Amino acid sequence: MMNASTSLSSEVRDYPLDEAVGYLIARVRSNISNEVSQRTMNALGITSSQASMLFMIGTGRCQVAADLARYYGIDASAVTRLIDRLEKRKLLRRVRSSEDRRAVRLELTPEGHAIAAQLPDVFCAVTDKALAGFTPEEVGFLKSMLRRILVNIGEPVEGTR
Repeated sequence: MMNASTSLSSEVRDYPLDEAVGYLIARVRSNISNEVSQRTMNALGITSSQASMLFMIGTGRCQVAADLARYYGIDASAVTRLIDRLEKRKLLRRVRSSEDRRAVRLELTPEGHAIAAQLPDVFCAVTDKALAGFTPEEVGFLKSMLRRILVNIGEPVEGTR
């Protein structure tokens, strides 16, 4: 019987995955997201995806479901399901636009605002843990490189903190 590793071509089997930048970025993102989820779930009862969406709505960067779908690169139906869950928990509400009745804006409820106000501390704590031992110069350089990657792939870059 052939096992999975013997059925793979040498190009696949011998690929230096641990040296691949994309793989490393994906692992960092996944681990940070998991850490945020653990903290937000324990403290606030929401996932990192829900926390991130509440935060983006609260900051005004995303005002409609289509904005969230574009920002996160996920399909509209997935965003709708997340919005439904947040609305059911009374953390946000859908509001019809007075200018365009077809448009539905998203706004946080007072409970949603209260949770969103706690998120910067969670995000900073996770980031501080991930960047422990980095100098301020290294953090600045890392942010600069990440912004360059975003520009290279055609993503607009906001802020330069």
